[in-house]
Amino acid sequence: MKYFLFSLSFFASFSLATAQNFTLQSNDLGGQATVREVFNGFGCEGENVSPHLSWKDAPEGTKSFAITMYDPDAPTGSGWWHWLVFDIPVDVMALDSGAGNPAMKLLPETAIQAKTDYGTTGYGGPCPPEGHGLHQYIVTVYALKTDKLGIDDTVSPAIVGYYLNANALAKASIVFYHQR
Repeated sequence: MKYFLFSLSFFASFSLATAQNFTLQSNDLGGQATVREVFNGFGCEGENVSPHLSWKDAPEGTKSFAITMYDPDAPTGSGWWHWLVFDIPVDVMALDSGAGNPAMKLLPETAIQAKTDYGTTGYGGPCPPEGHGLHQYIVTVYALKTDKLGIDDTVSPAIVGYYLNANALAKASIVFYHQR
């Protein structure tokens, strides 16, 4: 009986530890945005390439993933959504650099990129107003309890956020900064 309780206790601790270690990583992102990630437009002259992302240790029950990139420092009163992609299959654990460009077709077929605050679908890199100081860019992967959110690429970022938060089992983020 002691062995059974120890095994059960060990298994419960291991399962909890795994769920708490949901992690997002990038081969491209450091503390500051580079010209590669920066938007090309709105007065910015970057390459507008979405970063490589990989994640691990999603919690049990995960059925899909989503990625967002958000700037809470944008002077809009509601921040700025730079990237929203969802319905990423559960067996996908990484996105290549450039996956946010719809023309490159690097995302899984089922993945949907919603409109950003730039008014287009796909990745839109950092481009804060000149002289506004450092802006933080929060890239988040969501482990979701559903395989499809049931929305399309025409919904607003707020609606995507609502569905993500209603279905999130776990989140992991990377923060980087940019100013001009």
